Amino acid sequence: MFQLLRSTVESCFTLSGMVSQGMYFRWGLGLSVLKYAVEAAVIGRWTGRFYSPYDFLSPLLSHRASYLDGAPTWMGMSLVLWTLPFMWIAVAMSIRRCRDAGYSPWFGLVMLIPTVNYLGMFALCLLPKMKATSAEEAERQRELLEVWQAPQVDSEPPLMVAESGVGVVAAMMGAAAGAMYAGASTVLSVYVLGSYGAALFFGTPLVAGAVSAFLFNRPDVRGVGATILHSLAMIVFSCCGLLMIGFEGLICIVMALPILIPIALMGALIGRSISIESNRPRRESQGMLWCLGGLPVVAAVESVLVLNPTLAVSTTVEIQAPPKVVWNQVIAFPEITDEPEWFFRAGIAAPIRAHIDGSGVGAIRYCQFTTGTFVEPITVWEPNRRLAFDVTEQPDPMFELTPYQHIHPPHLDGSFRSTRGEFQLEHLPNGGTRLTGTTWYLLDMHPQSYWTLWSDELVHRIHLRVLQHIRDVAERA
Repeated sequence: MFQLLRSTVESCFTLSGMVSQGMYFRWGLGLSVLKYAVEAAVIGRWTGRFYSPYDFLSPLLSHRASYLDGAPTWMGMSLVLWTLPFMWIAVAMSIRRCRDAGYSPWFGLVMLIPTVNYLGMFALCLLPKMKATSAEEAERQRELLEVWQAPQVDSEPPLMVAESGVGVVAAMMGAAAGAMYAGASTVLSVYVLGSYGAALFFGTPLVAGAVSAFLFNRPDVRGVGATILHSLAMIVFSCCGLLMIGFEGLICIVMALPILIPIALMGALIGRSISIESNRPRRESQGMLWCLGGLPVVAAVESVLVLNPTLAVSTTVEIQAPPKVVWNQVIAFPEITDEPEWFFRAGIAAPIRAHIDGSGVGAIRYCQFTTGTFVEPITVWEPNRRLAFDVTEQPDPMFELTPYQHIHPPHLDGSFRSTRGEFQLEHLPNGGTRLTGTTWYLLDMHPQSYWTLWSDELVHRIHLRVLQHIRDVAERA
């Protein structure tokens, strides 16, 4: 039983060897059915919604994210973690199927492109096993001699020196190629396309890691540990470069690292496998170039097609004061003097005070933060029960940490947009009040299942700072 389980896991996750048409089709169909069944059951259990096969096959991440509205915060990230093994299996088996069909393993990475991945899987199910002709075999042998043949030397010490020099050059070329590609892709996505999408946070580190590992292992096979450390150094160096030239701030980079590093290391394993199992070096180099050129196209399409659903965060506190007293603090509260938490001191916008001009629907509420002032026209005015408002103007969500003054990364302009807010007051039997604050916002950063872990928690912390201050003032009154 243990041997069967081990063999099954290796068949799914390994990057070595080949996969036949039949095995590729059976595993692909079986795992797809399993993944859909689990996701439909979880979404139905926690949201009460029917997750249809059409929704499962939809290439739009925003469409899937809409099914998580009202679900627990942990559910979105849990589904992302659940998806990662299936994504790895799809890429790994596609790489091996490409080898079996006689195509460059780089084309297996099309499994990461929405919609195109379905066409790729269909094609790989139809392509027969490659039968090399005598001319193709001669071409393969000629390429191997051209690319892999080591120089002839007369003694052992010069050979060791030569191998050492080649290794250093390969490490530098791999790291430089990966870092340059990561930087160029970031500039294209952020400054040209205005997109902080999955192509940037998923595609860029994966392709950069694969390219750096491919070049690092091309002259001579390196160990898995050395390859991982090499790609890790490459991605860290890339992030430091973006920080030093002022393209991005420290807070955004720190938030992105938990997703950038694992994806880059996945790419490193893929690039190493393609390099060490290549029997057509020239073909693999050409396939790598196609992969490098394809990601910008994906980023351009994503920037046009991806939609952003409205997200909501609610926070509740109980106050030992009647709704009439709490209402007076809700519409306008005095300055918050409590020491802010460390992330507010690091630059995240923190609430300070609020005042209101007028009363009733149409009045304007102003909520001042450390980065500026929110302008909030009142849309619902139900004294002692409910206050709702739109957000027509808002400041930056944070002060970015950079080595320079007056650096303004693009993600500060519109990536996070609060659209409206609401306070609800509920009278409790003990004479107190249950106060609930809700904020609706748009987040133009993907994958949202990851980034909402940060945004939801920060909005929740802002709520707590305001609601606890209202509670303290109301209870003293």
